[in-house]
Amino acid sequence: MALMLSKTYDAFKAAGAPDDKAREAAEEIAGFEDRLSNIESDVKLLKWIAGFNVALSMAILALLLRLVAFGTDAQGP
Repeated sequence: MALMLSKTYDAFKAAGAPDDKAREAAEEIAGFEDRLSNIESDVKLLKWIAGFNVALSMAILALLLRLVAFGTDAQGP
């Protein structure tokens, strides 16, 4: 038996839905809630990855700009 949202099941029963239909609908909604939770956690991870990427890119850009601005005066032979 799949996870079921009891309040949703009770609401369907109060609305007059048959027992089996109310149970199936509550289980299906619970499945969608689980999928949504997984998507939310994936988005959170992607936001952390993007933030790290931006910070690292900015650090590299700052180092490159510093090298260009204050570069070494070493000239070839």
